[in-house]
Amino acid sequence: MTTRRTFLKTSAFSAAGITIAPAISSALAGCAPSDRINVGLIGCNGMGFANLTEFLKHQNVDCLALCDIDDEVLSRRAADVEKQRGAKPANLYKDWRKLIDNKDIDLVIVGTPDHWHCLQMVAACEAGKDVYCEKPIGRTIEECNLMVRAAQKNKSVVQVGQWQRSDPHWLEAVDFIRSGKLGRIRLVRVYSYQGWNNSIPVKPDEAAPAGVDYDMWLGPAPLRPFNRNRYHFTFRWFWDYAGGLMTDWGVHLLDFALFGMDVTAPKSIMAAGGKFGYPDDACETPDSLQVIYEFDGFNVMWDHATGINDGGYGRNAVLGFVGENGTLVVDRGGWEVRPETVNNVKRMEEIPWKKGTGEGLKNNVKNHIDCILKRDRKTNVTPEIGAHIAKFSALGNIAFRTGKKLVWDGTRFTNDEEANNYLVPEYRAPWKLPKV
Repeated sequence: MTTRRTFLKTSAFSAAGITIAPAISSALAGCAPSDRINVGLIGCNGMGFANLTEFLKHQNVDCLALCDIDDEVLSRRAADVEKQRGAKPANLYKDWRKLIDNKDIDLVIVGTPDHWHCLQMVAACEAGKDVYCEKPIGRTIEECNLMVRAAQKNKSVVQVGQWQRSDPHWLEAVDFIRSGKLGRIRLVRVYSYQGWNNSIPVKPDEAAPAGVDYDMWLGPAPLRPFNRNRYHFTFRWFWDYAGGLMTDWGVHLLDFALFGMDVTAPKSIMAAGGKFGYPDDACETPDSLQVIYEFDGFNVMWDHATGINDGGYGRNAVLGFVGENGTLVVDRGGWEVRPETVNNVKRMEEIPWKKGTGEGLKNNVKNHIDCILKRDRKTNVTPEIGAHIAKFSALGNIAFRTGKKLVWDGTRFTNDEEANNYLVPEYRAPWKLPKV
C-alpha cells in the first residue's frame, strides 16, 4: 500500500465541484506529496474535532472528509474547517464505512463514543489507514485485544488520545519517582473529583431529532428509545456506551500510576461506591467510587466523585505517590514533592511546584505525524499502552458491578465466572465483534 498519496486529487475535487482555496494552497506550499497526510474524522462533536483542529495546524495535513450521524454537527464542523483552512472538506459522510472506503484518506481520527471505537479502528487498520483514536481505546477487555492485534497485523501507526504521555512535566515526574528518592512507595493515590459535572436530570424518551441517524449512533449497542441524556457528551454515564469517570479520567490518571510504578496487571481488584450524590438522576455509572488495586508491596487507590472538587492534595484530578521519604504530587498543572516529616525532621528536601507547559495534545499530535512520516509504530501512546490502561480501568468497573474482590491473572478472573462475562461485549445485529 502507498501510505502517502497525492494530496487532494484534482479529479475528486472536480467531481464534487470544489476547488482548493488559496489558504490551503499557501499552507501546503513546499510540502512534498510524500509528506502530505489526508485526514478523515469520524465523530465531529467533541474531542474528535479538537484533535482534528490540532492536526490542521500542520501545513502537511489536510482534512479530506468528515463523518457524523448528525446533519447539524456535520454542517457546523465543515464550516469550522473552512474557517481554519479556507475550504470545506471534499467529502461529508453520515456512514463511517464510506469514509474508511475512501482510498485517498491516509489517517482516520476516531472521535466517536467509546462503544464504536473497536469497530472503527479495526476497520481503518484493515483498510491500510493510520489511526488517531480517542481514549479509552476500547470499552471492554476483548475489544482492546482485537484493536492491538489489528494495528500490529496491518502495521498501522496508531496514537491514542492519552496526551499526558506527550506532556513533559508528567515524564519528569515519572523519572523522579523511579529515581528512588521518595524511598519505598507504599501507596499511589489517584483522585478524580469533577465539580463541573453535577448531574443529569431524568428526561422522557422522544423521537430522534431531524437529521440524526439514531440507529447508526447506537450501532452495536442495545436498541433503546432515543433519549437526550444518552446522546452527545452525556453518553459516558451509561454502561451501554462507556464506563463513567472510571474510564473517562481513569485512563489518563491511572495510566501514570502504573507508568510511574513500572507495573502492569494487578493481583486483585475490589471496589465500592454508588449514586450517593445524585441517587435520583439519570446516570447509571456511580457518582462516587473507590477502587483498590493490589500489587506486590503497594496498592493503587482510585477515588472519584462528581459534583464536588475536593480531591486529594487540594486539587481535583491528581496523583500522589506516597513514599517513605516524601510524596510526589502531580496533575495537569505540574508536580511537586512534599517531604515526609517525622519528629520534626524532614526526610528529604522539598521540591517546589514545577509548572507544566500545558501542551500535551499539541505534542501528541506532532509525535503522531512524525511517526507516520517515518513509518514508526512506536508512538508516544501506542495501542498497546492505550489497551493496557483501558483494561485496567475496566477492571475497576467490573469489580464495582459484581460487588466482589476479584483475582486477575492478566487475562481473566480466576475466582469468579460472573465477572468474566464482562470481558467480551455482545454486539447488536447486524454488527459483529471483529475477527482479527
